[in-house]
Amino acid sequence: MAAAIRNELRFILNDRDVVLTSAAPDMTLLDWLRLSQNLRGTKEGCAEGDCGACTVLVGKRVGDELVYEGVNACIRFMGSLDCCHVVTVEHLAPNEGRLHPVQQAMVDFHGSQCGFCTPGFVMSLYGLWMRSPNPSDFEIEKALQGNLCRCTGYEAIIRSARAISTYGRVSEDPLANERASILARLARMDDGTRVEVGEGSARLIVPANVDDLAAVLEAEPKATVVAGSTDVGLWVTKMMRNISPAVFIGGVRELRSMSEENGVITIGAGVTYNEAFAFLSQRIPALGALVARIGGEQVRNMGTIGGNIANGSPIGDTPPPLIALGSRLTLRKGSERRTIPLEEFFIAYGKQDRQPGEFVEAVHVPVPGDGIHYAVHKISKRREEDITATLGAFFLELAGDGTVKEIRIAYGGMAATPKRASAVEAALTGKPWTEATIEAAIPAYEQDFAPLTDMRATAEYRMLAAKNLLRRFHLETSGAKVPARVSRYTVAA
Repeated sequence: MAAAIRNELRFILNDRDVVLTSAAPDMTLLDWLRLSQNLRGTKEGCAEGDCGACTVLVGKRVGDELVYEGVNACIRFMGSLDCCHVVTVEHLAPNEGRLHPVQQAMVDFHGSQCGFCTPGFVMSLYGLWMRSPNPSDFEIEKALQGNLCRCTGYEAIIRSARAISTYGRVSEDPLANERASILARLARMDDGTRVEVGEGSARLIVPANVDDLAAVLEAEPKATVVAGSTDVGLWVTKMMRNISPAVFIGGVRELRSMSEENGVITIGAGVTYNEAFAFLSQRIPALGALVARIGGEQVRNMGTIGGNIANGSPIGDTPPPLIALGSRLTLRKGSERRTIPLEEFFIAYGKQDRQPGEFVEAVHVPVPGDGIHYAVHKISKRREEDITATLGAFFLELAGDGTVKEIRIAYGGMAATPKRASAVEAALTGKPWTEATIEAAIPAYEQDFAPLTDMRATAEYRMLAAKNLLRRFHLETSGAKVPARVSRYTVAA
């Protein structure tokens, strides 16, 4: 039975309900706020989700709770906001009276100079304060990974963050006090129907559920599927690409579940990085540590593991470590599903094993058992919020005599797709896990990879880094005390 269709988007902006019967598929939240609503506190800096000047909070229902997350309005599309609560910096002190505690702390501790980046910092700190009223320095710095300030200096902003709770309690905060009311209003908006706004190909579509998504893509096989828009957003803001019709899947609840059965974690294609972080950190710590380095907090609140796989980027962070674990991928078209090894999904640059109208539904990740050595190492120019130059993932099982029983090595940034180092694996399998074996296998890298030179790294650097990551993995698994990284924190990730 076809889903009922509603021809309007419904959401809450600060304190008022909004109903939109007209919105282009590529209309960003930032443009709508500034141009249509005259809310100019939200700034445009990079237009690609890096600088955080456009940060707003988006509240969504998660079960019986209301969860607020900082997001980049510059790459967040209007079609993703149905049944959400959008909070901008203007809502913190709406009557130009007493400043909000976050704002007052920024004033008193000199956390602002030119002020351009300040609203974004305020909103990121606001989101952190609601989650953790007395955050550690580690939590503060992690929350601000996605915010760039060029003139104030981060120490002043960190001092502001430490002091926020001395100005007021979370229980006195408007968003805390409004939660029951906002939850009820959002629940009334959510009528379980499909949303379609626009005409012809210039439409945005929000499926009612996963079965409706399958029906939509069967009817519109050339539609652009938008999950977190951390990549698709740049197609619009930087490449001026037409994404119509656009199908927004962030609200499809069936795609936002995680479960574990018989040692295999199933991650729905709509699960965001931050939603997966706690679970992965507990079950597969190396993956949790990697997730903490993907983008900034805003990107991790929006971006999805399924989207990172589906777009097929050769420098996507999650495919290589998932391939090394032997993960499998479920694809769906209509009512038909097929499950394939994840490594077989990537065919060539820009080409994946996905039929028209087919979509990624879930990825299935085996949890490494006892005795398995597993590690992931990302190389980038900056540690935080940077695109990968190369990334290596290593899975090793040793036999009782210390020889290599099984090894899987996968890299990103070394080929046109995420790719296993098959020749290197063959050179190691069955051999003693020793330095001599490693050095004998190193020349096999030339058979597996011919990396490119680009702005992130030269081909020579990528090849040397990839070889050295294998050497590092050997040292880590041979009892050598190799520091994971230099940090003033002892906290992992």
